[in-house]
Amino acid sequence: MREFGYERADDVSGAVALLAADPEARFLGGGTNLVDLMKTGVERPTRLVDVRRLPLDGIEPTADGGLRVGATVTNSDLAAHPEVRRRYPALTQAVLAGASGQLRNMATVGGNLLQRTRCGYFTDVSKPCNKRVPGSGCSAVTGEHHNHAVLGATDHCVAVHPSDMGVALTAFDAVVTYETPDGPGELPLADFYLPVGDTPHRETALPSGALITGVTLPPAPVAARSRYRKVRERASYAFAIGSVAAALDIEDGVVRDARLALGAVASRPWRARAAEDVLTGRPADGETFAAAADAELAAARPLPDNGYKVPLMRNLVVAVLTELAEEAAR
Repeated sequence: MREFGYERADDVSGAVALLAADPEARFLGGGTNLVDLMKTGVERPTRLVDVRRLPLDGIEPTADGGLRVGATVTNSDLAAHPEVRRRYPALTQAVLAGASGQLRNMATVGGNLLQRTRCGYFTDVSKPCNKRVPGSGCSAVTGEHHNHAVLGATDHCVAVHPSDMGVALTAFDAVVTYETPDGPGELPLADFYLPVGDTPHRETALPSGALITGVTLPPAPVAARSRYRKVRERASYAFAIGSVAAALDIEDGVVRDARLALGAVASRPWRARAAEDVLTGRPADGETFAAAADAELAAARPLPDNGYKVPLMRNLVVAVLTELAEEAAR
């Protein structure tokens, strides 16, 4: 690890100004991802700008009935908040499914959204990786890729995004707010992560030097009946090999509204729009749920060693939707 400077920001504008003055600096929240990448040499910032003590640690209702979550809210505090648990239970479940208790106590909402992939080739500086060194190649395409992408990938990168929280936020149309030297801005989470294309090193649409200040969850009555389910290779702390955030509004046995997002299948949390279109207006039964899963996964392009993810995700989608339908019928 090379030497680096450290400064603690006193306010949002000061934090943004510090990064503007040093483009090779990085914002530091909980450090649960950035510090690991510094240790391996993937990240080599000249300076860390500590934003943990900025006044961005609140969770407040919005005027229209949604919730605003500050960027420095810890994962633990987000999961435990009574309004999050009541209005967006799948978000609480997603957060609790990620990492360990100790890490959740440190990790922040803003940092969670910006965490980098856990692909082994990305974190190994001795191996080619287009995400780390553009144009060097993707080692995973012909190497170890059993937990890599089946949707939206290209030959330039097949890594998956590791966030559990991001999957639930994507399902509920969250909006990311940020600050730049030119003023504030916002990005719907659906537009926040960029498609892989041939530039996998460009991961988000955030302007250069922008500081995430919060995430806004719009009002979504359907989210009150929601669920997050994660499949992993061991019961303890592990990244997903597949996950689903789902919500259903059912009346008289018919789906009136549906929200569905998939995790660990693409370079970003994957909003399942095709599946939602199939679900809406149709009977809330196994046939509809299977048709919805098939519609979304028709675009899957698995690699030789991760084809198992397609039936796994199909079964997972059907199982979660069935559980929600059974709960609504009680």
